[in-house]
This record gives sequence, C-alpha cells and structure tokens, in this order.
Amino acid sequence: MQCTAFQLISLVAKAVGVVAAVLLARGIVWLVNLLLVAPWLDPLRNLPGPNGSAFQSHFDEVDDPDITPKIYHDWTTQFGKTFRFHGFGRHDYRLMSFDFRVVSHVLTSPTYQKPWQTRAYLARLLGRGVFNMEGAEHRAMRKLIAPVFTAQAVKGVAPIFFQKADELRDCWDALIANSSAFESSSTTFDVAHWISRTTFDIFGLAGFNYHFKALHDESEEVYSAYRRMFAISDKASLLRVYKQLYLPIIEKICPDEDDRITQRCLKIIRECGMGLIQTKRRAAVDDEKADLQSEEKDILSLLMKSNLSSDPSNRMSETELLDQLTSFLFAGSDTTALATTWCLHFLSIHPEIQKRLRAEIVSCGSDAAATSKRNSTTSMSSTSQADRIDSLPFLDAVLRETLRVCPPVHGTLRVATADDLIPISSPVVLRDGTVIHETEHVRIRKGSAVHIPLEGINMSEDIWGSDARQFNPDRWTSLPASAHPPIFPGLANVMSFSLGRAACPGYRFALLEAKVVLATILPHFMFSPAEGVEIGKYNSVVTKPFVRGQLQSGGIQLPLNVTRCVD
Repeated sequence: MQCTAFQLISLVAKAVGVVAAVLLARGIVWLVNLLLVAPWLDPLRNLPGPNGSAFQSHFDEVDDPDITPKIYHDWTTQFGKTFRFHGFGRHDYRLMSFDFRVVSHVLTSPTYQKPWQTRAYLARLLGRGVFNMEGAEHRAMRKLIAPVFTAQAVKGVAPIFFQKADELRDCWDALIANSSAFESSSTTFDVAHWISRTTFDIFGLAGFNYHFKALHDESEEVYSAYRRMFAISDKASLLRVYKQLYLPIIEKICPDEDDRITQRCLKIIRECGMGLIQTKRRAAVDDEKADLQSEEKDILSLLMKSNLSSDPSNRMSETELLDQLTSFLFAGSDTTALATTWCLHFLSIHPEIQKRLRAEIVSCGSDAAATSKRNSTTSMSSTSQADRIDSLPFLDAVLRETLRVCPPVHGTLRVATADDLIPISSPVVLRDGTVIHETEHVRIRKGSAVHIPLEGINMSEDIWGSDARQFNPDRWTSLPASAHPPIFPGLANVMSFSLGRAACPGYRFALLEAKVVLATILPHFMFSPAEGVEIGKYNSVVTKPFVRGQLQSGGIQLPLNVTRCVD
C-alpha cells in the first residue's frame, strides 16, 4: 500500500514537472518571439524615429502635454511627418503620424480599433457606452443616439445653459462680496472647480432632468461619488494605471482602499441612474400608449423616444441605456468644463484679447449677459439668444483657438486588427535611406499600435505656420491654405472632436454650452493670473490644469484673480 502511494506521488510529481517544463518552454518561446523575432520582422522597425535602449519607453514624451509641443516639433523636424517610437521598449514599435492622409485612413477604417485595454478600463468606470464600442455595435448605437444631439435638440436645452451660467455668475459675485478684503472688488479662487460644478449641473438637467445642485452644495450623493472616483483616477500612479489596464482582475481578488472606494462610488452612480431610467421608461411607455407628445427635452427622454421608435430587436436594455448616460455624463461635463476653463486661462494671460471679446459680447445687439437672466426661463427667447451668442465671430474664434491649442483629449490610440497598407501624402525616408513616395504605402502588421497626436496635429507648423504654438484667435479670420482641406465635425480644421467613426457626437452641445457660459460671465468679471502661480498641463484621460509644484498636494486646479467689471 505504501509502495502504491509512493508511486502515485511520484507520478503526480512527474506530471507537475512536465507541465511546468511545458509552461516554461512556452514562456521562453513567447519571450524570445516578443523581444527578438517579432521586432525583427516588424515593418515599422525600418521607419525613422527616436532611438533608445532595449527597454526604454517614449510614453513620457508622447503623453505629457507639458512637453509634447516641443517634442513633436523636434521629432517632425528630424524624422518627417510619419515615424515610429518605442512603446514599452525597443521591441514595441508604435506608429505616429502628422500626415492627415494617414490619420484620416486610421480613424475612418474599420481595420483600426481602440485597444481592448482602454475599452475595458473605460467600461469599468463608465459602462459600455458608445465611446468604447466597435464594429456593428458601435454603428447601431451611433444611429440610435443621433437624434439626441441634433442642432434642434441642443437648442431645446439652451434654457438650462443660461440658467446655470447665471447661477455661476451669482455665486462668483457672492464669493467676491464675502472675501476677506471687503473693500476689494476682486479675489482669487479655483476657477476650474467652479466651471466643473457648473457643467455637471448642466448635464444633470440637460441629460436626465436630475438636479445635482453642485453649484450650491457639493454634498449630493451621486455628484460626490463621481468626484471621489475621478479624484482617485487623477492621482493614480503609473503602476496603478498599468494594473487597471492589464491586470484588472487584481482589483477583484485583492482590492486596495482606492479600489473599494471606486466600487462604492460606481454602485451609487449606477443605482441612481437605473432608478431614473426606470421612471423615464414608465413615463415614455405611458405617453406612447396615450399617443402623447412629451415636452421633456432632456437627453434621456429623447433617447427613450428614439429607443422606443426603433426596431424592437435593436432596442437598448436598461443597462445599455445606463451605460450611455454615464459615458455622456463624463464626456458632456468634464470635457466642456476643461474647454471653458482653458479658455479663461488663455484670456487671463492675453488681456487685450479678453477685452476685445468682452466688448463684442456686450455690444452684440442684445447684451448676452444682461438679458440672459430674464430670458432664461423662456424657451423661445433663450433659443433666439443662443443663436445670437453662437454667431458671435470673435467668441467663435477664441473658442476654436482654445480647442486648437489645448484640446481636452490630448491624443488617441488605435490598434490594427489586420495587416494593412497605409496611404501617405508626404514621403517617408527609411533608416537605410530608402524613400517611400506619396504614391506608395507604409506597411503595418496586425496588432501594431498607431498613436494619433490630436494636440500635435492641431499645432502642426505645416498646417498653421511658424506661430502654430501661439494662442492667436485672429488666425481664424484668414486661415492659411494648408489649414483648409481637413474639415472636422463641428469645429472645422482642428482635431479636437476627432473625426471619422469615433468623432464626438455631442460637439454641438459642448460648443454652445461653453459659449453661453463665457458670454454670461465675461461682461461681469475680468480675469488675470494668480500671483506667483505657474500653470501646467496634466494628462489624465483628458488634459487638466494644475499649479506647478502642487500636483500631488493641490490636485487639478486653475486659480485666477477674478475682478468685478465696473459698469
């Protein structure tokens, strides 16, 4: 019996040894292929680009908006418009291009998709919304949500823009009045935080008729949960980011305190969202049965109508509706807040531009700020007022220039799902001196990553001239010929809303909201830089402002000196 047991143990040990040997062998083969064979056969290997040691990464140079304008200028000067750089090391070649033909091909072709890691990460935080879908599912969802963001639909919620812009103005008036310097008509505070609260309130009402009331009290449960969740994301270490992207299972098996907080926040957000959806669904069904036309114009109500009118086999479930709303909440509040915040930053350091813009708003025929408060409760007058604000030429130029110089999304990534030939419009000189001409193609293999430098293309000297990195709204009155051919959705000539299949569907909403807020506050306040403060750019999904030397202690902020305008 003992002999039999010993033999059994011996057999098990041998089996384990064989399995371990096989796994080790496969691991060695995989590693050799990853580090030696695959890079040697990669067609991107022969492209020009920055060099580095075996495991040197260029992610810092590519992703840090504080340094990328200079890095991109140096790289394009040295290597041309299309080149490769190192991802996780020399074995991980990645394509980058400032050639619009390359960019257009990658962003419009179904061959290229967002990386699964990025889509999985966003799905955990925001649900499976339209922004992280691909293929037929993405096309069907875009078609379903299209009626929600038409020009008419956006104007339908314009009264909310005015209402919350007026509340922001009143809050700032009170803040100045209550400052310690009672004789002063100015004070310094974090403008970014206030703008963020405003856009969150706007989207709460315009998105699903929900009152966050963040401008007056930041204790509302859903708002607080959302802010806690993204505060963790903003301060995440590189190790934590890699863990979330490549080993998300760790959060479930061995969560840390930040993981537990994030999960609690998600639970709060999703429970509230599901309650709203169920209430709206019952109301929409009742209206349909009674053949009523509901006057509700919030995005959720419109989405419900669009959903009910579609083919039953293509209708969204409650979970899918919730995923769209949480995605829109992020894209519709944070990105618009950042566009408005960065605009105030540029106006603060360019007082002459700020003065011109204020004069245009005040003298626009019907003083936008002076009349917005009494008009904000009347849909028709608000729509008319929104049209006037939307047509102000210098306001339009200032916002365009802000989004050109500082797009909320710094860059985007795509992965080739098949071998492909990418057309080019500028020659590429390979490392051996061979030239790929305009009539030829750049080869890329399945699995290779393509980085689209949205900010970099926006500030390309080939398109905008030698002053491409300068903030100059007047350039929009006489665009160079090179800036005319690329026409992008919602904001001609810049990449700020991307293009192609993944172009932002809510660009009209974002642009009008930002214009109304700016047109409401600028006639009442003057903005100047806070004393002794230098502002930097920080990339955390979107590009955010911070005070240099205070990112860890102070987080995301834009302190400005705000002064009441003298009538």
